[in-house]
Amino acid sequence: MLSPANDLADDPESRVAALETQVAKLTRINASLMGRVERSTDLQGNAFSVFETAISLESKVRDRTADLERALSDLAATNAALAHARDAADSARSRLGDAIETINEGFAIFDADDRLLLCNQTYRSLWPAIADEIVPGVSFDEIAGRIGATGSSLGAMIAPDRWISERVAQHQVAGGGHVIALADGRWIQVNERRTSEGGIVGVYTDITDLKADEARQRAREAAERAVVLQSTLDAMPQGVCVFDRGGALLAWNGPLLALLQLNPARARAQIADHHALVERCKLVLPRADAINTLGWIDEHAEAREVSQIRRLADGRSLEVRRLAMPGGGMVIGFDDVTDRLRAAEALERRVAERTAELQREVSERVAAETAMREAKTAAEQANLSKTRFLAAASHDLLQPLNAARLFVSALSTRRLAPPNRILVDQTASALGSIEQLLEALLEISKLDAGAITPEIVDVPLDDLFAALRAEYAHAADERGLSLVVASTEIWVRSDARLLRRILQNFLSNALRYTMTGEVRMTAHCVGGEVCMAISDTGPGIDPRHHAEIFEEFRRLDGRNGPGIGLGLAIVQRAGRMLGHPIRLESEPGTGSTFTVAAPLAAVGVQSRTPVTVTSSRGIGARAVLVLDNEQTILDGMRAVLQGWGCHVVTALDEDAARAASPSDTAAIDVILADYHLEEGVTGDTAVARLRSHLGRPVPAVIITADRMPALRDALIAQGLHVLQKPVKPAQLRALLAQLTSRSGGTGGI
Repeated sequence: MLSPANDLADDPESRVAALETQVAKLTRINASLMGRVERSTDLQGNAFSVFETAISLESKVRDRTADLERALSDLAATNAALAHARDAADSARSRLGDAIETINEGFAIFDADDRLLLCNQTYRSLWPAIADEIVPGVSFDEIAGRIGATGSSLGAMIAPDRWISERVAQHQVAGGGHVIALADGRWIQVNERRTSEGGIVGVYTDITDLKADEARQRAREAAERAVVLQSTLDAMPQGVCVFDRGGALLAWNGPLLALLQLNPARARAQIADHHALVERCKLVLPRADAINTLGWIDEHAEAREVSQIRRLADGRSLEVRRLAMPGGGMVIGFDDVTDRLRAAEALERRVAERTAELQREVSERVAAETAMREAKTAAEQANLSKTRFLAAASHDLLQPLNAARLFVSALSTRRLAPPNRILVDQTASALGSIEQLLEALLEISKLDAGAITPEIVDVPLDDLFAALRAEYAHAADERGLSLVVASTEIWVRSDARLLRRILQNFLSNALRYTMTGEVRMTAHCVGGEVCMAISDTGPGIDPRHHAEIFEEFRRLDGRNGPGIGLGLAIVQRAGRMLGHPIRLESEPGTGSTFTVAAPLAAVGVQSRTPVTVTSSRGIGARAVLVLDNEQTILDGMRAVLQGWGCHVVTALDEDAARAASPSDTAAIDVILADYHLEEGVTGDTAVARLRSHLGRPVPAVIITADRMPALRDALIAQGLHVLQKPVKPAQLRALLAQLTSRSGGTGGI
């Protein structure tokens, strides 16, 4: 604040000096002009000229005099302003001094050359040893040097040179606040900032009381932590002691006193440091320090925590845990683990005993599993034998039945006397009953043996319903019943053959036990499930017997009509295999409703597949080659086919077929071959060879008692047609009519 006042004082003085120089110059000019006038008068003596010159000089002198008067007036004004500025500067300096003296903080201003311009008494009082030397004009370096030399600050007392260099560097930076500890115990916070002219202003605040409060707060916190630490130690069941980085005892707890047999009043004296603790343990806990169990752990050690268990001389087991603390020091904990180790040993013994028991159990289980595997192998072999037996039984039982059916069919086409006609019809009926019984028994055996594997596909119900409608329409007409099969566009996920078998049995039972009224078959969706229902107007079934009718060979008392009681047993097994629930709703006198539920197919509901109706045509005068290894079957086939007007060539094997006359074999239209021939030859192989011999793909039908779906699919894939034994003459006639009416095509009946 002194610099502006000095500037105002310098400017008027310069101006006065300039005006004085100008006045002196004008005086010299005036004297020179007057001298010229006087000389001119003397030389020329021309009065008029002198007069003119005098007038001219007077005018010039007048102008110069006016200029001099104005300059003197300006000089007077400038001197007055200078005096006023000096008074203002003195007043401002006085007010500034008074102001900085009134503040509690030390205050000092240094100029751009780092020399003291102004400071207050508080600033000087911070350094009483050099207060007289702190005057305007002294440099900051000199002040810092004197403080360091006199040891007026704590840092200066310890390392004067270092303190001086650091303090000067901080002053030059003038970037904020820092704290200085004085030698008399006071703490000063220094805040320094640079002025716009390059100087430095410093404010020095006494924070001794604040530091004292902080120290007291830290002491309280330390005391609280000590209380918490001691409470924590006392709450621990283990004996614990804490040492500082010098090994001196800091804290301990009651369990440690009991373990080391220490007097609570003399504990600190008895184990004052780590060495004393080790010596005490050697005395009261023999073997506790074996292999340096209690050794000191440095904070920089690789393992900062070590836990060891030592068995003492008295039989106790002691766990010693050492932990190095950050910054130095160590914590040692003592825990009597005798009971825990004994429990662990007992547990280990129990585990060993249990392990031995488990090993015995495992051995027994392995033996049981071995026995189970052997039993399973035996069961699989028995099942395989059963399957083979079923295949053999299918062939051996159905072969003579097939021959008998063929002979009866041949007889039925001839003209017979009424008594003989009755006998033939009764024989055909008896053979039909035997055929149904054998088919049901074989089917149940295959289902129980797992010989049938479902092939789950998308099945259009309308095609299946149409086929069943055509199959059972004649039986319904014969009994005077109305058969209603609703059209549907629903598709289901199921096995087409097994689902058809279930619905066939439902329809057969409904038509068998319904005397009047109708039988109705419908399908509707319930969520993601399709419910197929066959309802009748029959006598109904008491709910008490609903479960019984699904058992083998069970027929309710009083029921009329044919049947052996296996149809619903087959339905139950097929439904279980497919995962299709079978349900029955019936009450006496209200009819019955049998339902089977199957999942809705992904296609859901689509327009039904158009049904192609094959017109029934005769087969007259067609040449048929029959290949079978039993003569009775050949004779029966010959009788039936000749009755239909066919030319028949029979052979017991391939060689006999190839040995037939060329005129016979050249005209062959259809080949009928049994699947099981002599010496392991199968019908499909024989047909392939005969086609090669004939030189053309003659349509062929394989007749078999084997009802495995896989075999049927394999034969159809070879372009062959399939008929099941015993052959129904009507099915055979329809198939022959179909094959002889066109040159190709495959299918199965």
